[in-house]
Amino acid sequence: MLKFIKLAWRNMWRNWRRTLIATVAIILSMFLLIFFQAFMDGMDQSIYGNTVRLYGGNVLIHAPGYREKSTRLPMLPVADVDAILAEVRSQPNVIAASRRINTGGLISNRSASHAVNITAIEPETEAPISLAAENIVAGRFLQPDDGDNIVIGQALADYLNVSIGDRVSLLGRRKDESMRQRSMTVVGIFDLGLGEAEKGLVFINLPTTQTLYNLRGEVTEVAVILEKIGEEDALIDVIAPEFPNHEVDSIYTLRPEFAQALEFDRVFGLMLGGILLLMGAVGILNLMLMAVFERTREMGVLAALGLKGNQIMGLFVLEGALIGLIGAVVGCVLSWAFVAWLGRVGIDFSMVYSDLGEAGELYALMGTQLYPAISNTAIIIYGLAAVLIGGLAALYPAWQAAQREPAESLHYV
Repeated sequence: MLKFIKLAWRNMWRNWRRTLIATVAIILSMFLLIFFQAFMDGMDQSIYGNTVRLYGGNVLIHAPGYREKSTRLPMLPVADVDAILAEVRSQPNVIAASRRINTGGLISNRSASHAVNITAIEPETEAPISLAAENIVAGRFLQPDDGDNIVIGQALADYLNVSIGDRVSLLGRRKDESMRQRSMTVVGIFDLGLGEAEKGLVFINLPTTQTLYNLRGEVTEVAVILEKIGEEDALIDVIAPEFPNHEVDSIYTLRPEFAQALEFDRVFGLMLGGILLLMGAVGILNLMLMAVFERTREMGVLAALGLKGNQIMGLFVLEGALIGLIGAVVGCVLSWAFVAWLGRVGIDFSMVYSDLGEAGELYALMGTQLYPAISNTAIIIYGLAAVLIGGLAALYPAWQAAQREPAESLHYV
């Protein structure tokens, strides 16, 4: 086998221009593939990571029966909250875990009204990781001692024509399904650039909500924020058996539209990645076909010296795999270094948003700075795929070479 590797290596560099062109094709394919995958992964982490921060958390824990009625935000108190929080916070990759109450309601003033999701939070826990807190454009975020204070979105503030210090009326559903109204003071306005979606989000303090909606000392949800999306199932597998009388779900279970969008992104990324790899494979296929015709007499000599057809075939496949190996190693190293650098400095999208205008709302959750990222495992897998494709691309030309009769090959011009 070692002799065949040495022979294949020498044959590769006998026509170094041809080998260089094939290697460059693989390198470019690997570079584009890894950069695109890192870009898509970074975008997914930004968009969906910010989405889960805004709408609750990566993993959400509720009382039994919540999942079936989740769209109605049922007021079902969660038991053993302190034990759940202690267990969750002891797990790796957990950034924060907090108590919450979610209910539906209506916010209004003298000029207008709008249906909203009322989210009661613990400001001391959520302020450091809250997307709304990061994007306060007027006033301040909630504080632990806030009473009848509320934080709303810019789109809702514009719709109601209110600003900091103005009073609004908040009508919400209580535990017993009755409605309770309270006058609240706007202390903070956040702007995420989400337009209509922003109108339906308001935040108030947890203790105030517990008193207002007949849930003294109780909560309807434990929200868990993880370092990265994609780690939800691992945490659920640990937490769910510990609390069998609770419903432990990822946000993708409770909001299937998020899961569908994320799956579409990943399938699109795999499809484009496959196209990029095929581009490199076509380059190798073309060059190996040329090599077969150029070295026909050489193959006749090898066959006349006793080399069998499958050995000639293996020699050409080995050459293709070696070209793929060189291209994969160089492409992976270059792209890894480039992605690592971009992961530190980021890609600025602020100018892109200003050019997009209203369409920029679609990408508002991504933020103005994108940090591409890809795992070392993914890079290694793509590298091995390039080697495999290099060998497979050479398979057909190698089969053609093995089918020629020695006498025919020796007389080939």
